[in-house]
Amino acid sequence: MLPVMSEKKKKIVKIIQVDLDKCNGCRACEVVCSAFHASPKYSSTNPARSRIRVIHDPLRDIYVPIRAGYYTPAECTGRHTYTIDGKEYDECSFCGASCPSRDLFKEPDSGLPLKCDLCEELEDPSLEEPLCVQWCLADALTYEEREEEVEEEVKLEDIEIGLEAMVDKYGLQKVLDTIARMSMKG
Repeated sequence: MLPVMSEKKKKIVKIIQVDLDKCNGCRACEVVCSAFHASPKYSSTNPARSRIRVIHDPLRDIYVPIRAGYYTPAECTGRHTYTIDGKEYDECSFCGASCPSRDLFKEPDSGLPLKCDLCEELEDPSLEEPLCVQWCLADALTYEEREEEVEEEVKLEDIEIGLEAMVDKYGLQKVLDTIARMSMKG
């Protein structure tokens, strides 16, 4: 793994706030997210490709929208439990990371990690806020931008993260052979 460096910078921090008291579990956020990320865009819906998932506790009728975070190549060591309204939850229940210990936030066909991109695209920056926020009729999701001084890590590019996940899954030699074969085609 490549070393990660950091430095302090002023930057616009973009977040989606979740109000659990308002979420009714309609899953419109999941559907619109999967449609936005379909190829071609809006051609299909598959919530397994969504970058947001609604976790439900049927006994307490609680819905918790969780957004996909960064990929982590190793399982976390945190095994804490949280008690909410008398029911215990493990940390994985609320974790947005794509990790080896579960299939949540992984592309269903390739197994590559998914990450919420706040619906920001270089080709079409016309959205003022993420679609999950726009389509949340209960107003459980709200979008916020604010300027903060943050310690910013120099992050791996998406292609590096994807390749690293593929190397972990298939091995370096198989990935190199596949790339070599693909480059011969054109």
